[in-house]
Amino acid sequence: MAIAGLDVLELAELALLLVAVGALSGFLAGIFGIGGGAILVPVFYECFRLAGVPLEVRMPLCIGTSLAIIIPTSIRSYRAHYARGAVDMEILRTWWLPIVTGVIAGSVTARYAPERLFKIVFVMVAWSAAARLLLARVTWKFGDDLPRGPLMKLYGFFVGLLSTLMGIGGGLFSNLLMTFYGRPIHQAVATSSALAVLISIPGAIGYIYAGWPAAMRYPEVAALQLPFAIGYVSLIGAVLVMPTSLLTAPLGVKAAHAMSKRTLEMAFGTYLFLVGGRFVISLL
Repeated sequence: MAIAGLDVLELAELALLLVAVGALSGFLAGIFGIGGGAILVPVFYECFRLAGVPLEVRMPLCIGTSLAIIIPTSIRSYRAHYARGAVDMEILRTWWLPIVTGVIAGSVTARYAPERLFKIVFVMVAWSAAARLLLARVTWKFGDDLPRGPLMKLYGFFVGLLSTLMGIGGGLFSNLLMTFYGRPIHQAVATSSALAVLISIPGAIGYIYAGWPAAMRYPEVAALQLPFAIGYVSLIGAVLVMPTSLLTAPLGVKAAHAMSKRTLEMAFGTYLFLVGGRFVISLL
């Protein structure tokens, strides 16, 4: 018996993989404040490749599904960090509007951009962040504190834009910016978990909007290979991943606050280097 071009055993294996990935992504969301998207996107890419999803829509489908899953995970991670008093609420008040504007711009871009662009953005940002975290010295700083005024708002816009194109919760960029301006990594991680809430909700809605034309061009995807998909969001992928990610997010928060600053940076940097390498291979 075959469904969506895969036999029942292959489908069961994919389902178990997604459940396991959900647990890992939730744990990483708590540790790094990244929403889990940086691990979900590469794994979804492999799952959708095995399911025969056309290359032209595969990457945006991964990103849209990732953003949808990040919504409950980031909310739970944020609440756990907030309870510890680690979230900088002033940054949230300054960034919420520029970030939402950037998310809207990213969603519009997703509607028209080629599949290759998403991979290039993912690799460039992931490897830049990895280099900063793995090689950085205390003297690598933009300033003693975050700027105010237009520059800060511009940062917020690009956090929203690039996060939407990568399918992550914004932790990658906000972590880097805050540490470049002398903020502690633990505060950066906690605040990033709150930013992930701002990015994931409008981002997922934007990818649903962006995916409608693709559903028209590839009716076999919506009708057969990706049942219960809405635009660029796979509901099956979301349903399988969300429960375990919600269970493990608070465990990641506890682990983050138990780790030293340098250990947290090294772990995050190594992880980003590895996931970026996966997409470099697919670009060759």
